[in-house]
Amino acid sequence: MSTMTPRATAMRQGSKKVRSRRRWHQNWQLYSLLVLPVAYFIIFRYLPMAGNVIAFRQYVPGGSIFGESWTGFQNFELFLADPSFWLVFRNTVMLGGLALVIGFPAPIILALLLNELRSAGFKRFVQTTTYLPHFLSIVIVAGMILQLTSLTGSINHLLTTVGLDKISFIQEPGWFPAIYVGSEIWQTVGWGTILYLAALTQIDENLYEAARIDGANRWQQTWHVTLPGIAPTIVTLLILNIGSFLSVGFEKILLLQNPSTYSTSDVISTYLYRVGIQSGSFSYAAAIGIFEALIGLVLIGAANLISKRIVGASLW
Repeated sequence: MSTMTPRATAMRQGSKKVRSRRRWHQNWQLYSLLVLPVAYFIIFRYLPMAGNVIAFRQYVPGGSIFGESWTGFQNFELFLADPSFWLVFRNTVMLGGLALVIGFPAPIILALLLNELRSAGFKRFVQTTTYLPHFLSIVIVAGMILQLTSLTGSINHLLTTVGLDKISFIQEPGWFPAIYVGSEIWQTVGWGTILYLAALTQIDENLYEAARIDGANRWQQTWHVTLPGIAPTIVTLLILNIGSFLSVGFEKILLLQNPSTYSTSDVISTYLYRVGIQSGSFSYAAAIGIFEALIGLVLIGAANLISKRIVGASLW
């Protein structure tokens, strides 16, 4: 077994540095495209993390940005002992869980159905129709929902037409989860199919041909060829969704909720808005934000580990 001399090792390392420097010079235009994204994450994502220290200090608006005095874990103890926080946490888990369980498979199903269409024109029409809600402003979407579900709205007009009583959808807490999850699916299902349709194009057509030779019907081809082909994409997006499912839509919920529906509509983000911004309890709100971030970190780490051991696909 041959060994390299120190001189040979130094020459090899020098050669690697030269190649690396040459690669930088040859592709500097591509590397320059990273400047703005990296600067964005440093300025707006990493530097603000220093402000999390106020969760352990008593912050007074107008005073030091890092708080006036050290309070330790007092803010954490306050919200952990607050029953209203656990009601908010329950609502967040419920809405996020429903959106994940019901909303996550919807783009997959739509992508599989579009993949089976033979009419290119009809396929483009369906894609365009389902993509459009994604580009609507949250304010417009909320206004449409309020108009449809109000006592004088379209849905109640149809109910009275068939002889049924009106339902105050937007005032009854029990209807809020269905309204929110339904609107989320309507607004995101078309956009979510883009990645799955792109993944479907990467599946080898020879696999379908082999399945047909073996006598597999369309459903069996979908189950044994199509789904395994897009499994890595599904797993990756599922892990990302699990890690962020506590961050349910703040803007939409804030626009749709009202005091009569707080029991089912109030989530961590809207609770933080009222407590941290409107009431001025910035240290208390920062502590809750850290708690939420830690839960998301644990969830995404656990989902990644389970996926890596069971499926063999993971983020890292």
